[in-house]
Parts: sequence; C-alpha cells; structure tokens
Amino acid sequence: MATDKQLSMAASAIALRGVRLFLSAGRNAMERRAQPAAEPAKHRPKPKPVVPGARPPQKVFDMLARTSKFNKHELEALYAMYRRLVTAAQGILPPTAIGQPPAKVDGIDQGTFRDVMHNTFDMITEEAILERIWITWDRGASGGEGALKFEAWVRGLSVLLRGTEEERRNHCFAVYDLNADGYITRDEMFVLLKNSLLKQPGDEDPDEGVRDLVELVLRKMDVDKDGRVSPEDYKDAVEQEPLLLEAFGQCLPSRRHALAFLKTLNPKPKDLRS
Repeated sequence: MATDKQLSMAASAIALRGVRLFLSAGRNAMERRAQPAAEPAKHRPKPKPVVPGARPPQKVFDMLARTSKFNKHELEALYAMYRRLVTAAQGILPPTAIGQPPAKVDGIDQGTFRDVMHNTFDMITEEAILERIWITWDRGASGGEGALKFEAWVRGLSVLLRGTEEERRNHCFAVYDLNADGYITRDEMFVLLKNSLLKQPGDEDPDEGVRDLVELVLRKMDVDKDGRVSPEDYKDAVEQEPLLLEAFGQCLPSRRHALAFLKTLNPKPKDLRS
C-alpha cells in the first residue's frame, strides 16, 4: 500500500509540474512577443560612473564566512559582483523631476534583482513568484522594503546555491505563503497557479482548471486534511515526492545554473551541498 501511495503521489506531482510548466511557457512566450524590440546599443545612454559605497568592515566578511556556505575567496568575488550590480543600476536611473541627479541607492534594487534571477539563474518564472522571492530575502529593519544589502545578498545566495534540503524547503514555503501566516491556503494556491494560466480565446471558465489543480494539490499535500498546507504537511509531501518542492512555481535555480554561477566565484568550486 505504501508503494502504491508513493507511486500515485509521484504521478500526480509529475502531472502537476507538466501542466504548470506548459502553461507558464505559453504565457512567457506571449509576453516576449508582446515586448517592443530592444533599442540599439548605440542609441542607449551610457551609464554614469558612480563611486561605490564604503566596503563593509572585515568583521562582516569574517561573520559571513562562518555563517554562510561561502569561503573568504568566494565572498570577495560576491562583493565585487555586488558592487558592479549596484553601480550599473545606479548609472541608468533617470534624473529627478527637477533635473537633479538621482538619489544614490546603496544596494541591489528590485529591478536588478529580477534581472539576476532571470538572466543569471534562468529562473523564467511567474512575476508573482519573483516578487515573493524578493520580499522573502532579508532586508533588515526596513520591513521588506528598500535595497538588498551585501549581507542579505550573500545569505540569500547561500540558500539558493548551497542550501540544505531544509533551507531550500523553508525558502520555497515562504515564497508560496503569500500572507506569511504560516500556511499555504486554497486561495494562495489559486493565485499562484492562476498566474501560470494562459487564457485562450473562447474559454468560458478558465479558472475551473485552476480550481481542479488546487484540489489535486490539496489531496496530495494536506496531510491532516484541514484544507490548507502547513510546514509539516509540506515537509512530509516533499519528502515523499521531491517534485512537489516547487509545485506552485520555480523558486530555485537548476543545479546546472547554480554550478555555472559557482564556477565564476572560484576556479575550483566545491560541489553543491545537498
């Protein structure tokens, strides 16, 4: 019986993943076709050089070497990359309404963060998911507002690239828990899955298919049958079927893209930690 249950869960997870990826791919293709052509490089304004902000104290690097999964050499490479991202983003900010230079942002802004997720880690996922990933990265006492500072940049990448199974699972759950109340509810599942849906002409009730997917997920993940998925439900479901880890949208880079990124930090990077 246990084997039959595991096979049933695996089949359902594969079906869910296939439907979600199909819908997402169609929607992303439509959005790409709708986007205007990129402006030729020769007509783009050149970024203005910006003097980088103060380097964090050495004790910050020492602390991150102890608490993150990066060594000191990798942290230096991450800091150099961080400064390049901040400087490039600052250089393309428009002037203020009265013609004054834009206010300096000492950190990675949301637009730059989104570009990194898309272009570096190939996370072609729903905008709602990218928004949630941005919100869940720690930005200190600002309450989830403002730019991403160096320490938060390192801690977030530590989970994405070398996180333990528990860290990766907690990351995905936090992204899907839209109101941060500790549960993934029917309504939240509906919002997340609906964002993958590409509406076709003539569809009378496109939400019906989404509701069916929600019920399928609940049957497989709601272990205590209370109509919502708790962290314990999510943990049990993912342990039985790892494909359910990203059931509601891509929250993590693929192993291939993670390894490619790590190679830019260290000529001989350590293997990803499981």
